[in-house]
Amino acid sequence: MKTLLLVALFLAFTIPSTVVLVDEGVVGLVHLVQREPWALQILVDLVIACSVFVGWMWRDAPTRGIRAWPYVIAIAAAGSIGVLAYLIRRRFATPTAAA
Repeated sequence: MKTLLLVALFLAFTIPSTVVLVDEGVVGLVHLVQREPWALQILVDLVIACSVFVGWMWRDAPTRGIRAWPYVIAIAAAGSIGVLAYLIRRRFATPTAAA
């Protein structure tokens, strides 16, 4: 059930995000942040939250036999989409003996 919920959330967030990215491009985000203080605040908040997640993931991934670096790149490029992708992948991993 949790896996299905994560996949549904991933799709529900990734599809509209992709549409916006294709329509507006990264330049659209830059322009928004330049003219809207709240957009900058939300961006900074997202960077902080994703950074905390990367710290946790970096320790969690080896205990499950998952390479963390592809997800670090995904999080740097796509934010929460990379976080959700890792959480979905984690559901299919088995803790290793080192854990």
